Amino acid sequence: MSEVEKLIKTSQEQAVASWVNYLNQLRIDTLLSSFAKQDVNLRDAITSVDEAMRTIDLEIVLTNRGGHKGMHGFIAEIAEVGVGNAREQILGKGAVYQWVNDNGPVDMVRRGIDIQQKFSAAGGRLSLGAVTEHLGKYPDYVKNGGRYQIPRDHFEKIQTLRSISPDEAVRLLSRSGEGPSFKDWQRVDTFFSEGSIGIDALEPSKLEYRDVQKGAYESTLEAEKDSLRSTDQALRDNAYRGSRPKLQEGAQTTVVAAIVEGGTTFVLAVTAKRREGKRLKDFSEEDWSAIRAETGIGVARGGVRGLSIYSLTNFTVTSAAVASSVVTATFGMAEQAHKFRKGEIDELEFIENSELVCLEAAVGALSSFIGQALIPVPVLGAVIGNTVGTIMYRAVSSNLSKKEVELINRYLSDLRALDEGLSTQHNELIEKLEKSMSSYLVLLERAFSPDMQVALIGSVELARERGAPTEEILDTKDKALSYFLE
Repeated sequence: MSEVEKLIKTSQEQAVASWVNYLNQLRIDTLLSSFAKQDVNLRDAITSVDEAMRTIDLEIVLTNRGGHKGMHGFIAEIAEVGVGNAREQILGKGAVYQWVNDNGPVDMVRRGIDIQQKFSAAGGRLSLGAVTEHLGKYPDYVKNGGRYQIPRDHFEKIQTLRSISPDEAVRLLSRSGEGPSFKDWQRVDTFFSEGSIGIDALEPSKLEYRDVQKGAYESTLEAEKDSLRSTDQALRDNAYRGSRPKLQEGAQTTVVAAIVEGGTTFVLAVTAKRREGKRLKDFSEEDWSAIRAETGIGVARGGVRGLSIYSLTNFTVTSAAVASSVVTATFGMAEQAHKFRKGEIDELEFIENSELVCLEAAVGALSSFIGQALIPVPVLGAVIGNTVGTIMYRAVSSNLSKKEVELINRYLSDLRALDEGLSTQHNELIEKLEKSMSSYLVLLERAFSPDMQVALIGSVELARERGAPTEEILDTKDKALSYFLE
């Protein structure tokens, strides 16, 4: 393969790697962007609930607005606005509720729809009595597009009662204890049969009647904040799962890489035949068979390359450029191993060729990495970097003169000689050290012998061995008596 063909081949390989890296980076960038947006969403949602709690504290509870019987109605309005907006904001949507706060026919507006909220337990009428009173004052309220909002538990109970037929309702007369009564059923049936509005004019609040009482709204809103945090975590988990490597994307990468490498191999194979002087129309069946075989190998290699790069970059800490170089080096060494088994090259040639393959793969990876960093355009930077780096490497490696090679070989020879000399000296020193240590240990053993006579003699020998002055060594009885008695 000519130098130009090698350059085209390595550029194509790094282009595939860069494309896979772009796909991976796109997923990561999307995930990080999603997390950043979710940070804002959570902050806005929690702020909405905190503002609702602060408004209730300062404008309702502190001023005793509504008194003992009506305070919970104002609490419900503000809490609905805060919770309703927060549940939209945690999903990345804008606030949808506006609190009117003018004691008029409309308590709040949601996306342009007027809402009158009724939280009333009077007479066990599930807030329907309060709705009837409001309709008496504003008979066209529903006709003009308005809606009534009642506690969620009241709405659910109304739905249950409406599902009971008159025959089944009669049986409720004999029921005692918890559950709907016949009177409850009558009230609901009368409201919808005699009233001017249907169930479509009602909607459930996000809160129940008990949630908005003076002594309960704080825990209700704190629980809502915990729920918002749980929702936030679930959204982040979903975003993370969506950003993980996918089988479909891996398969797509494999197919594209196979097509690209197969196409490159096909073009190079045809070009090689054209260099032999053959025109396309003169290609024989044997020529096309050889081209098909090479192309098939290229497709297979491309598929393996794409799948390997996708796996290495997603499941190990490996950059796309390095992953591609690993695959390239693996293919190259496999080819050299095949030649070695067939006897086409000897062991030394196998090692040298394998080293060269790995070196060239590493040069391509480094060049692509630098090129992508300097030119942050997907694929283009990697191709340009690989092209420039490979050309420079070829120029440097081919321009080493014979004299420079001889100097390098001479330098390596000197290093080997020096290493051998140092190794000999090291072995001699170790041998001397072992002998000295052996003698020292013998003296030490005698100096500390349990036999007093042996220990005294051993101590004298040890002192002489360690270089103590002769006049200070207690080697006679007179010296010993003089030292200890004087």
